[in-house]
Amino acid sequence: MTLLITFLAAIVSTIVWYFGMNDKKYGLGTLCLMYWGAALMWTVDAVSGFIELGADYFLPSSEDMLNDTFLGACAVALGLVIWLVMLLVKDPKGVVRKAVSVK
Repeated sequence: MTLLITFLAAIVSTIVWYFGMNDKKYGLGTLCLMYWGAALMWTVDAVSGFIELGADYFLPSSEDMLNDTFLGACAVALGLVIWLVMLLVKDPKGVVRKAVSVK
């Protein structure tokens, strides 16, 4: 499930980057790379798990599925938090600068 969730996040973020807001000031390319890196990492993990367990790899318990789903959701959320912090620090539209400045 972790692999599927991160692949879905990578595909969605790439589609948004490609068709929507591919302006470099928002840093969507960085978000895409984070998700594709996580998907690649869990692909390697899945291949090594399959090599180790064989066909039993495709028969996880419901507890393992729930844990993997939670881990995938946490990875996607962490990627979004990192991207949002980068966006706030960069402040491409100057919104944070205006809110913080005292007149």
